[in-house]
Amino acid sequence: MKEIFCIGELLIDFVAEKQGSDLSKAMEFTKKPGGAPANVACAIAKLGGKSHFIGCVGLDSFGNYLLNILMENKVSIELAQKSTTFTTLAFVSLSADGERDFIFSRGADKELQYDSSIKKRFKNNMVHFGAATALLGGKLEDAYGRYLFDALTQNSFISFDPNFREDLWKNNEETFVKKCMPFIEKSHLCKFSLEEAQLLSGKTKVEEACVFFHETGVPLVVVTLGSRGTYISTETLKKTIPSIKVEPVDTTGAGDAFIGCLLQQISSLGHPLEILMETVILENMIEKANKAGAITTINYGAIPALPTRDQVFSK
Repeated sequence: MKEIFCIGELLIDFVAEKQGSDLSKAMEFTKKPGGAPANVACAIAKLGGKSHFIGCVGLDSFGNYLLNILMENKVSIELAQKSTTFTTLAFVSLSADGERDFIFSRGADKELQYDSSIKKRFKNNMVHFGAATALLGGKLEDAYGRYLFDALTQNSFISFDPNFREDLWKNNEETFVKKCMPFIEKSHLCKFSLEEAQLLSGKTKVEEACVFFHETGVPLVVVTLGSRGTYISTETLKKTIPSIKVEPVDTTGAGDAFIGCLLQQISSLGHPLEILMETVILENMIEKANKAGAITTINYGAIPALPTRDQVFSK
C-alpha cells in the first residue's frame, strides 16, 4: 500500500449549528477540527490507508488540539510544523440543507516552511494537494509549489483539489484560476465541484469542462455533483455515478471524504495509473467514494463525521 502525503491547512472550524446560513445572525458556535487536506488525511486513515499531514499550526491550545485529533485518527504528524503565529480559524454557518457561509481568520497555516528532506519520502508514493489557503501567498504557497516539483521528480501519483472559497478570493477569481493551472497540468487526478470545474475551465457543461482539463494534461477528472453523484471522465469512461440517498445536515468535509476514499482505494494498487484502464474497478471506487461523502453529510463537522471502513465497504 502506498503512503499518501496531504499538504496544506489544519484549522479550527467554529460551526454555528442550526442557525441559518447568515453568520451575522449566528450566536453560538461549536469547535470542530477542519482544513481540507487534514480532512482528507483523516478520511484515508479511517478507511485503512497510510496518510501523512504536512502543514503548520500555532504554538497554542488550538494547535495542540488539532494535532491530537490527527493522531487519534491514525494520521502521521511527524512532518507537521508549529509556528508562533496563532492557529488558523474558520467560522462556518449552516443553512437547513447543510450549505455554508464562511469567514476565515488566517494564521499559522501560511507559515509552513518547505522541507527538502521530505522529497525522498515522496518516491513512488502519492501526494495530495488540497488546501483552500495554499495559493493565497506566504510561505505555504512557496512550499506548495516546491513540493509539486518534488512529487514530479519522485514519480509520485499527484492529486489536486482546488477547494475554491469565494470569501478568500474577494472577486479575484482570475488569479485563483491562474495559480491553479500548474497543478491541474501536472496532476494525475483532479477533483472539482461543479462550480470549480466551471470556473477553472470557463465552460458551462461538465462534459466540456472535462475535455478542457484533459487537454490541459490531467488524465483522470472527477466532478462531484452533490446528491446527484459524481461525473467521472477518462479517455475511455465518461459517465455520472449516482450516490446514495441521505438527509444532509452539514456538507462540510463531504468532498474531502470523497477524495480521501478514492485515494485510499487507489493506494492499494501496485501502479495507480493502471486504474485508468480498469473502468469497472474505477466505477466501483467512485461508488464507494460517493458513499463516503454522503455519510459525512449526516453529522456535524468534518473530521468527526468521516465514515469508518465498515460503513463504506460493508455490503
